[in-house]
Amino acid sequence: MKLYQFAATPSCRKVRMFLEEKGIVVPTIDANDGMALADWYCELYPHRMTPMLELDDGTQLGESVAICRYFETLHPDPPLMGTDAKDRALVEMWERRAYLEGAAAIEEIFRNSHPICVGRGLQGTAERVDQIPVLVDRGRARLRRFYDKLERQLDGNRHVVGERFSIADITTLVSIDFGRWCQLDIPAACINVQRWYSDVAARPSAAA
Repeated sequence: MKLYQFAATPSCRKVRMFLEEKGIVVPTIDANDGMALADWYCELYPHRMTPMLELDDGTQLGESVAICRYFETLHPDPPLMGTDAKDRALVEMWERRAYLEGAAAIEEIFRNSHPICVGRGLQGTAERVDQIPVLVDRGRARLRRFYDKLERQLDGNRHVVGERFSIADITTLVSIDFGRWCQLDIPAACINVQRWYSDVAARPSAAA
């Protein structure tokens, strides 16, 4: 099997961190040509997004959580996606919140403001998609609400879902780091988030 990636993206980093926590080694292939996906990759995978896991039988698995779910099923220890019905639901709930309310808000800001995204307002398509500057303010408001919610959740919790490290922590970390790269730092008032961030960012897998 082969894992195609655009290494700098949060979704690809999420999968690498997940695999590192599992102790799984998968050959990786960079799918980018500079700051855009390579033409050969877009022909191989018309969905035009990374990461993509190609299995030995040729099956192509896209979407970072789907790839992580595949490996979680094959290698259940350590459990990173929950241990029972309730725990799995809580982990998935917070992983989705981290992505939809955190990472997606940052991407909305980035895609609609950064010069490299002119004409590339949405990923996954070769069509020109113009930036919409007013969405930057909406993205900032979304991100503020996410940090407020995360701050409350981490009050008394070591990790995003209780005491056990999970994919919810991974998605939250890579989302926050993407924001920091975009000069969107953790708010000073979010002391619980800052405490959590210092702990999780120190894990060896965070550098994967």
